[in-house]
Amino acid sequence: MNTKFNFAKKAIQTLPIPKTGIAVYHDSNKRALKLRVQSSGTKTFFINRRINGKADRITIGHFPEVSVEQARRQADILNVKIADGINPNEEKRTMREELTFGELFNQFIENHAKPHKKTWKEDKKQFNRYLVSWSSKSLSNISKIQVQKLHLEIRDDHGIYAANRLLALLSTIFNKAIEWGWDQPNPTQRIKKFKEKSRDRFLQGDEFPRFFATLAKESNATIRDYILISLLTGARKSNVLAMRWGEISFKRATWTIPETKIGESQVIPLVTEVLKILQTRFDDPHKTEWVFPSKGKTGHLVEPKAAWKHILEKANIKDLRLHDLRRSLGSWQAATGANLSVIGKTLGHKNTSTTAVYARLNLDPVRESMNKAAKAMLDAAQENSDEEDT
Repeated sequence: MNTKFNFAKKAIQTLPIPKTGIAVYHDSNKRALKLRVQSSGTKTFFINRRINGKADRITIGHFPEVSVEQARRQADILNVKIADGINPNEEKRTMREELTFGELFNQFIENHAKPHKKTWKEDKKQFNRYLVSWSSKSLSNISKIQVQKLHLEIRDDHGIYAANRLLALLSTIFNKAIEWGWDQPNPTQRIKKFKEKSRDRFLQGDEFPRFFATLAKESNATIRDYILISLLTGARKSNVLAMRWGEISFKRATWTIPETKIGESQVIPLVTEVLKILQTRFDDPHKTEWVFPSKGKTGHLVEPKAAWKHILEKANIKDLRLHDLRRSLGSWQAATGANLSVIGKTLGHKNTSTTAVYARLNLDPVRESMNKAAKAMLDAAQENSDEEDT
């Protein structure tokens, strides 16, 4: 029997199960990577290496929970450690005996989240909100049942989206623990996320008169202007909140965001209505480096939830979130004839199938589409307002 072949999912799935004992197979595409098939049907990736002169077997994980690609990546990591004189099994034993979830989370933040995730602060908020009671638990004492129970509790108390975001975070944390030497199964494995409905809420034509009339009466100019610019640029909330004057070019009528959520810069054309708002704010002798300044720690507006809620109540508009302003611009662009590539360029979407198209677009059709959408929204407000007056 040929025990050496190029590991692939389908080939591993069809391997014969030995009647007794075990069968061992070797990956022809990765040094030292092997697969053990037991008579019970369990299939386990591992590597065999000599460490400090002694043969040792290091378990990677069970197939299909661990994919071929993941097993190969882990084999690379283990081989590097062995070359550096580290025994991964000793490392695993130390982690299993000593590490608490709180300690793992701190490692996760410092070694992974901060270097690689723009949203690492949100990870810390989730930990403080939902996971702080697990801080002193050893990793081996966190079971799948506990994770499921927490997932259900958060759904009942905070909704399905919060529950699913936390489950995704826990999955990533435990995957990192496994990558760093923990040899237990990920307790989030095969826990299904709650089914989410895609949100399609945006400002409707009959809502614009009330919306703009309420904004016009808003006494806080910073809040009013922030909301209008959010609507008319379609930019993400965090980027609008942290908008700096150094990013604005009145001459080119553009706003250059240094880094968006997807880790790339974005140039947004500024329509006439936005330029008027910005010019008024720029002429303020008390302005700071921020377009929307605040006296808080960041120096800029952070979270206008209370003001937003007040505006919606005054305008008698239900179930509209700040993020829906971004969707509103895209929806009205579509309604006025813009194609998906132009809308994607406007909103800074990163989609593997259309990224190349976005990159070839210049700003002229984007600007034209945004102007059309802005005009349509303002016209809708005027038309519906006239109808209410008659």
